[in-house]
Amino acid sequence: MSKVVEILQYRLQTGSGERFHHIMQHDSVPLHKAAGITVLEYGISLHDPDAYYLLRRFDGMAEMEQVLQDFYRSQAWLAGPRTEIVALIEESHRVVLPYQLAVV
Repeated sequence: MSKVVEILQYRLQTGSGERFHHIMQHDSVPLHKAAGITVLEYGISLHDPDAYYLLRRFDGMAEMEQVLQDFYRSQAWLAGPRTEIVALIEESHRVVLPYQLAVV
């Protein structure tokens, strides 16, 4: 089984970086952890207060897809921070890397 790292980059609505971080820190990341998702790192980018990143590790591609599908369909996510998080994101980009490459 080959572990993978998913890197998500977000361009946020102007002036919303601190609010987004608060939601991630107090709502979203705890939900991730409760669902068994390993969050390696997250936060506001050093170059822009309205740019954000989230790094998650999974045991493989198939496991990642299943875990994320279950997470994003969960009542905890849908009734929790989903609406506010989505409203603050202007655009997002996703990259998935082999875990060994990500730690070089």
